[in-house]
Amino acid sequence: QVQLVESGGGSVQAGGSLRLSCAASGFTYTSYCMGWFRQAPGKEREGVASINIGGVTTYHSDSVKGRFTISQDNAKSTLYLQMNSLKFEDSAMYYCAAKSGGWCPADHYWYNYWGQGTQVTVSS
Repeated sequence: QVQLVESGGGSVQAGGSLRLSCAASGFTYTSYCMGWFRQAPGKEREGVASINIGGVTTYHSDSVKGRFTISQDNAKSTLYLQMNSLKFEDSAMYYCAAKSGGWCPADHYWYNYWGQGTQVTVSS
């Protein structure tokens, strides 16, 4: 059974940094994708970043490019999202997600494993 557990959210002032972690377990696929998504109240869930596990392909949305970095530690089965220069509009619930296969789309509809989320609040 696939399990994803996020941590690292919190409250920070604009311009600050946070690092989110997602501990993964239960994967039996030889290739899969993992991603970070976020959802603010009243808004659609949006893709933030994704990575092809075992490969070198990463994706960052235009809104976070240059500020956020997705990475993985295969030895620890952990996914990270380093968030720098945080803005008020980055405030949201952040979710870790995964899907089988090497194709890593930005659309959350393709991902079928989800964590419980971790809240990020940025004060201006």
